[in-house]
Amino acid sequence: MRIVSMGRVVFAATLIALGILGLIQGSFAPTWEGIPKFLPAREVLAYLSAAVTLACGIGLFGRRAAVVIAARVLLVYFVLSLLLLKLPEVFPAPTVLGSWYGCAETAVLVAGAWVLYTWFAADWDRRWLGFVAAAKGLRMARVLYGLALIFFGTSHFIYVNLTTPLVPGWLPAHLFWAYFFGCTYIAAGAAILIGVFARLAAALVTLQMGLFTLLVWIPMLAAGHMHSVTGSSWKEFVVSWSLTAAAWVLADSYRGLSWFAVNQR
Repeated sequence: MRIVSMGRVVFAATLIALGILGLIQGSFAPTWEGIPKFLPAREVLAYLSAAVTLACGIGLFGRRAAVVIAARVLLVYFVLSLLLLKLPEVFPAPTVLGSWYGCAETAVLVAGAWVLYTWFAADWDRRWLGFVAAAKGLRMARVLYGLALIFFGTSHFIYVNLTTPLVPGWLPAHLFWAYFFGCTYIAAGAAILIGVFARLAAALVTLQMGLFTLLVWIPMLAAGHMHSVTGSSWKEFVVSWSLTAAAWVLADSYRGLSWFAVNQR
């Protein structure tokens, strides 16, 4: 069990920031967007969502009992977001790749929360929910993560017209980089799924996500560009950083393994 994890610290700090932001603005975090505007007590749900996010982030910094509760709640929280909010977005056009993007993003958050749950699961969890809380659960979290990465990579090719304009202007050959990072996402996802160089792949793809956040979204926000070709730059920044934090947790889950280990899923 890895109690000390920089990924956990970053993930927890991200949750706290999202929770505080949600309470100040009275709005849903990007992970909970999709709740119908006509739904009764929608504002109350927004504050509740922010409070849960904040409480879970704080809990991950607490004593073991608090961390166990926070990990449980966080996993349920993101799974509900995936099933109730993101999956229904697929139904109108299930054969369109873009319809699955919200599912893929939330799947990364689910995987990060799932890893934390397997680390801090109590005896009760391991006895009654061993298929989720034990080694098998960790493996399923990694599989979910690997599939999401392959989706991200594939979308770079399918929607290259949206990806290319996001490449920083000071880099030459924008089209090349759009395809290149699509390939690296797919390669990392495959490595994690088959357990070949999985630790190296997880670390490199976390670095890739972090650099994308720093080199694409932060400069756009600093320049006052609140909108991009893919939507709101502020929302994209928040999502990108949240995914980076979750990816960091996944990368930490491989600590102790060789960087070039094979058959290690």
